[in-house]
Amino acid sequence: MSLISQSARPKKEVNKTKRDEPEVEEGNEADVDALKLNKKKRGEELVKKQVKEMKKLENFLFSSLYSPVEFGKEDNQVDADDTANGSDLFFTDRSADTVLTVYKEDAADDFSEDEADLQIKPVWVDEEEEKTTVNIAKLNRLRKLRTEEDESVISGSEYVSRLRAHHIKLNPGTEWAQVDSKSKGDRSSDDELTDDENEDVADVLRTNEDLVVKSSSKLLPGHIEYSKLVDANIQDPSNGPIHSVQFHRNGQLLLTAGLDRKLKFFQVDGKRNTKIQSIFLEECPIRKASFLPDGSQVILSGRRKFFYSFDLVKAKVDKIGPLVGREEKSLEFFEVSPDSKLIAFVGNEGYILLVSTKTKQLVGTLKMNGTIRSLAFAEDGQHLLSAGGDGQVYHWDLRTMTCLHKGVDEGCINSSALCTSPGGTHFAAGSDSGIVNVYNREEFLGGKRKPIKTIANLTTKVDFMKFNHDSQILAICSNMKKSSLKLIHIPSYTVFSNFPSANTSLHYPRSIDFSPGGGFMAVGNAAGKVLLYKLHHYQHA
Repeated sequence: MSLISQSARPKKEVNKTKRDEPEVEEGNEADVDALKLNKKKRGEELVKKQVKEMKKLENFLFSSLYSPVEFGKEDNQVDADDTANGSDLFFTDRSADTVLTVYKEDAADDFSEDEADLQIKPVWVDEEEEKTTVNIAKLNRLRKLRTEEDESVISGSEYVSRLRAHHIKLNPGTEWAQVDSKSKGDRSSDDELTDDENEDVADVLRTNEDLVVKSSSKLLPGHIEYSKLVDANIQDPSNGPIHSVQFHRNGQLLLTAGLDRKLKFFQVDGKRNTKIQSIFLEECPIRKASFLPDGSQVILSGRRKFFYSFDLVKAKVDKIGPLVGREEKSLEFFEVSPDSKLIAFVGNEGYILLVSTKTKQLVGTLKMNGTIRSLAFAEDGQHLLSAGGDGQVYHWDLRTMTCLHKGVDEGCINSSALCTSPGGTHFAAGSDSGIVNVYNREEFLGGKRKPIKTIANLTTKVDFMKFNHDSQILAICSNMKKSSLKLIHIPSYTVFSNFPSANTSLHYPRSIDFSPGGGFMAVGNAAGKVLLYKLHHYQHA
């Protein structure tokens, strides 16, 4: 089928045998009888008229099968030329040929040799295109196909090729939908992609994952985006104050413990928060419970001279104590080292009791001036910070069991809480007056006593502090006043003004913890509930 024809003609039936008869010239019938001559001429004229009408309709339906039109000529001129030239009745269309002579510029950009070899060969070609000529300078709508200003007549095959090239130029293919598509044409060095980058771009179309993910590197000050979720212990609220909440290292398991003597585990998903297990300790109202950082055990203590260890793998509870050689009647305050090797208990008269997590035996003691009220580990368990009634912060080296440094906490009379950042670069010290001082640990050890920032947003004793996993949020709370909990943005050291909101009651907060990925924040209060919040800046729990 040819793409050149522009004419449309109606159809009438004609005898095929008559269509193939040779044309009769008037000069060859001079010796024939006048009557026969006139009759024969009328018959020939009728045959020609029928053939012409048939061709018009077939050209209208199937393009120019018999007489390809030369643009710029009238229909009668084209017919006369075809009759004189004796064009073939049937010919082959070459418009489907894949190797086309298009514009040289467009051909270089739109076709590659590899693609030409891969395309399917045409079933038939149109030989008539080579014989047909098209005047592209005569019609305004064809002048855009010229490659030179003075170009006018081109062959039919060249005309088809240029039309195809112009169509490709105006309607580029959907290359992104082809798995093995390659970049075409010459690219500058800045636009060239490596093989790995090409694979990454192709993989984008083969997945349903989010293409745009919020950056978790920088948390902006001022307002924090959060949502209130279903309470973490909604399936089994506590009958007493919640003194401890903590996430397991896997980010899904949450423990809660309180004065109702129950240790409970919940699978936190923000929707159902399924209760997994509950353990009742008849002899000990729980003041503190904590996972070992390796996630294998839970240490529990209260106002007793003994403590408990719960093995998560064996589901077994062991009662440990009293400690040999010690007369402490309460082991309610303790901290676990980041390397899961030591447990540091607050003892009497300024003593720090160091217990091995493996043997559960006392392995050493440290002594500071005055009473001790708070502890915090730093640097993977090699250093320990302590503070108490003398208003000073002590740094201990657990490898040599000696005090490295002690310094006064500015403005502090009685220290009530200590907290170190996950990397150990900063620490926060809280006091009975509600003041929280944030220090650079290296500068403090070097003799600089001035804190980086003094936070005075609490008006009662600071009972608990906690850094999140990337040290961009510091949570501070006091259990002596309702909704007395603040989130501090680090390093601007400013309070997020929208938490808690004015119409939200946290009751009396007792403990706080962030999930390992920062996505969840759990707050245990004196009403026996564990409030659960989703922090939208962080994408993972």
